[in-house]
Amino acid sequence: MSRFLTPKFSNLTPYVPGEQPQDMQYTKLNTNESPFPPPSEVVEAMREAGASSNLYCDPTCKALCEAIAGIYGVKPENVLPVNGSDEILNFAIMAFCDESHPLAYADITYGCYPVFADFNHVPSHIIPLKDDFTIDYRDYCGLNETIVIANPNAPTGMVMKKSEIEEILRTNPNNVVIIDEAYVAFGAESCIDLIEKYDNLLVAQTFSKSHSLAGARLGFGFANPTLLADINAIKYSTNPYNVNRMAQAAGVAAAKVNDYFLANCRTIEENRAYTAAGLKEMGFTVLPSYANFIFAKTDHMEGGELYQALKQRGVLIRHFNKERISDYLRITIGTKEQMEIFLQTTREILNEKGN
Repeated sequence: MSRFLTPKFSNLTPYVPGEQPQDMQYTKLNTNESPFPPPSEVVEAMREAGASSNLYCDPTCKALCEAIAGIYGVKPENVLPVNGSDEILNFAIMAFCDESHPLAYADITYGCYPVFADFNHVPSHIIPLKDDFTIDYRDYCGLNETIVIANPNAPTGMVMKKSEIEEILRTNPNNVVIIDEAYVAFGAESCIDLIEKYDNLLVAQTFSKSHSLAGARLGFGFANPTLLADINAIKYSTNPYNVNRMAQAAGVAAAKVNDYFLANCRTIEENRAYTAAGLKEMGFTVLPSYANFIFAKTDHMEGGELYQALKQRGVLIRHFNKERISDYLRITIGTKEQMEIFLQTTREILNEKGN
């Protein structure tokens, strides 16, 4: 840190993204990216849009809002495109939290929630998951605080019932409830259809995972227009041209070939089941996942040790040092071939350890 950093950020602990190493060719299963590239229609749309990059993009994202509304069954005014779903989460915390409105979230969940709370000087109310890593919806009922819940949760991949989320919404009528659905496309149930029923609901989604656009940084907020107007006030005060021309064009083109991406999501679900079965055969504990990753541990090897052994052999997964989950590994689901490499390499490591 330099001597010029303002004291209000001197104790900030930034989010640590997944590794992007360049030292060798990895079987890369650590950052929950799609293993499938975007189709040619999407690539060509981005290329054409790039030819006009000397001009500002449309800050209202009108064409993109219309395209996204069409595939999600909502109105364009219910959609707010953003620079990755992280941006809608940060905007929402800026808009709906302050010293008297803490942010409530689970102790084991997406790591950006505490970072955004700290960055915006918002108190955190951290609610522990149950021993089985499930969220007990009753812990969030009647809190009278801004709430953010990842569903499916990360890094566990586990889900809450839609009826439980409704009860949280119903019992916190004067506070915004953010449902982070970054991984919902891989077998979970979305809450987007509840945005007309509950004026305190904000749903965050992204095209990073399900639509092969992690590098394009394209996410969305879904809510009633009055709630989105609040967030737009934050957007236009901080980053009005937040979704660039190429990302907007990619989103419009992706909506037109949505079936391609949905089919890829089903393939990932199949590969997830295949990988989970393979790990269980090796004696792993595997949590039930509805995301494009699985969360697993083995009693035969410490989580950090197995992570390092896999990395040395060119297989990259994610390990977290947090005490409750330090024995677990998060494994992104890739192609069948990638998962076979991961499983075979894991077997070899365990066999060499005498297991």
